[in-house]
Amino acid sequence: MARATSDGTTATTQARLSGVIKESRNVMRKDAGLNGELDRLPQMAWLLFLKAFDDFEDQRAIRERGYQPAVPENLRWRSWASDSDLTGEPLLTFVNATLLPGLRQLRGSGRAGDPRDTLARVFKDTQNRMLSGYLLRELVDQLDKVEFTNADDIHTMAHLYESMLREMRDAAGDSGEFYTPRPLIRFIVDRVDPKPEDRVLDPAAGTGGFLVEAFEHMTSGKVTARQREAAKENVRGIEKKPMPYLLCQMNMLLHGIEEPYVDEQNALAFELAEMRRDGVDVVLTNPPFGGEEESLIQRHFPTNLRTAETVWLFLQAVMARLERSKTGRCGVVVPNSVLFDQGVGGRIKAELMKRFNVHTVIRMPNGVFAPYTLIPSNVLFFEKGPQQPDIWFYEHPLPEGRKNYTKTKPLRFEEFANCEAWWGGTSREGRVENEHAWKVASADVAADGFNLDLRNPHRADDLYHRPPAELVAELIDAEREILGLLEELQREIKEFSA
Repeated sequence: MARATSDGTTATTQARLSGVIKESRNVMRKDAGLNGELDRLPQMAWLLFLKAFDDFEDQRAIRERGYQPAVPENLRWRSWASDSDLTGEPLLTFVNATLLPGLRQLRGSGRAGDPRDTLARVFKDTQNRMLSGYLLRELVDQLDKVEFTNADDIHTMAHLYESMLREMRDAAGDSGEFYTPRPLIRFIVDRVDPKPEDRVLDPAAGTGGFLVEAFEHMTSGKVTARQREAAKENVRGIEKKPMPYLLCQMNMLLHGIEEPYVDEQNALAFELAEMRRDGVDVVLTNPPFGGEEESLIQRHFPTNLRTAETVWLFLQAVMARLERSKTGRCGVVVPNSVLFDQGVGGRIKAELMKRFNVHTVIRMPNGVFAPYTLIPSNVLFFEKGPQQPDIWFYEHPLPEGRKNYTKTKPLRFEEFANCEAWWGGTSREGRVENEHAWKVASADVAADGFNLDLRNPHRADDLYHRPPAELVAELIDAEREILGLLEELQREIKEFSA
């Protein structure tokens, strides 16, 4: 992609914007208030968010007669950032004492997607971490070069932003934060196949990977302008943590959703009846692994299905969201514990198979999320309707000669080609067993306490050649299973003794 510059020369958009991002990061590295990518990317993200928002406001003012900007004139990017000589201590004072407090105090209608409410939530916990007003001025000048009224700039920034989110994932890995690899997200979205008219939800949205991939899928091919607008309104998310929420908002803006429908709250902080009323047609998500919820949150769930483990509560919440949709369907990433748990987890899986058709379990190889976590992961696919006689399993293999995924050699989308060919289209017809695929009778799963932790019968379980990290991870899973059973026994003894 090339565009003419003001002096008549040409430069690729990729090279130009890559240079802007590189110089912006160089500027931020000089500031004593920013320590590493976990500080630098959020700082850049909220400034880019304001620049993009201001450009989109200008566009809407042109398209919509009588449109009133959501941001007061003195807080708009063009008033204090573009072509401004505000710098040094006066700039810091304006940003810290006027701009950010003013954005936090915006009040809208309360309806979903109202830009004033969105801005207030985005900036509720946003802080300017830069200490030098002169360096902040340099950063603002760099980011002002991005033109969000230019389709090439938006498209290129979306890709650059994705790469920055991957870097942030790498930086956050040591502190336990990790994000779903984009190839896995794309595979899940393609299999669930959301349409423009489908209401789509990610209740653990993170930085918005599932949401933007779903939107791109829903608007690919021959879609009308009306369908595209419908898709924008139908893609929605919920994110609990402020920083991923900000990054998610920016991600969705860059992918053409000018008024992102994302709420900053705990998706589990609702009664199940309320979740059913606010239902959707599609859920695409990777809920937190290993998290625990407080007792107040647990009270939203049936007594016999209560647990502190976040992933189990999310699974119940997903069922509730899909309960009233005739075409409800889901692709959800889960740890091995969800497959083998036969305590409260077994009861939840019994409910799942009672109310939905669990049709496919994709068993991912060890290391998909490495080095951020060694917990083995799987993808559950289910849909509204009676449980069918068989559940299909597919063991996704590592590439030939590989023992694990790494930062430098991560999962690639092309690796799913064989699974896609086996899947059988939207109807899933014509599936056959092979070295990676097998089916198990639903009745047998139920008879075995709803255990879905089933090994590939076509592959010998050669312990000697399996990676030590995989064996250790399985031992940890087994210990967790034993601990869960002991805790359940302890609860039952207390209830009996009461």
